[in-house]
Amino acid sequence: MWYAPRMRPVPPPFGDPLPSLPTARLLLRALAPTDAAAVHEAVAVAEVARQTLAIPHPYPAGAADAFIADAAAAWQAGAAATWAVVDRAEARLVGMVSLRFVWPHRRAELGYWIARPAWGSGYATEAARAVIAHAFDALGLHRVEARRFDGNAASGRVLAKAGLRDEGCLRGSLWRDGVARDVIISGILAGDPR
Repeated sequence: MWYAPRMRPVPPPFGDPLPSLPTARLLLRALAPTDAAAVHEAVAVAEVARQTLAIPHPYPAGAADAFIADAAAAWQAGAAATWAVVDRAEARLVGMVSLRFVWPHRRAELGYWIARPAWGSGYATEAARAVIAHAFDALGLHRVEARRFDGNAASGRVLAKAGLRDEGCLRGSLWRDGVARDVIISGILAGDPR
């Protein structure tokens, strides 16, 4: 018999603004309404959308505005944190990174995308490392996990460089573009090497 254990969640005070996380080359900051055009331009590219579960292609007009509003509401509710990934040298949005929280189990799911012109720059790894450090050091989480479609070798390299280990394959577990896709799950615990 399955049951859900009753654990007390440990979220921080979510009335505060989403904290910015600076790295060597990037600034991870809260999304702003003025980011909508850059978000739309980046995720409207089929190669970017294809490797995600939730980004539709073609990307509808107004969807970026709604996503940005939803991201702010999710942070205030303690459900998720979503950062714009900004190239500090050019003050240009180059991607997004997020954590979706499961507070009773002190874990979060990491998600990210990088705009096609910035692929191969190492931005995804740099952003993932910063968010994982924040998850463990500031938020007190025990586990960060990520899912990627089998065959997405670039994402696999990003996760490995960020310290996540592949833990298994969920065969045919997600549908994308009318096809059941295998999903690789990876994870890192707070005590693992980073």
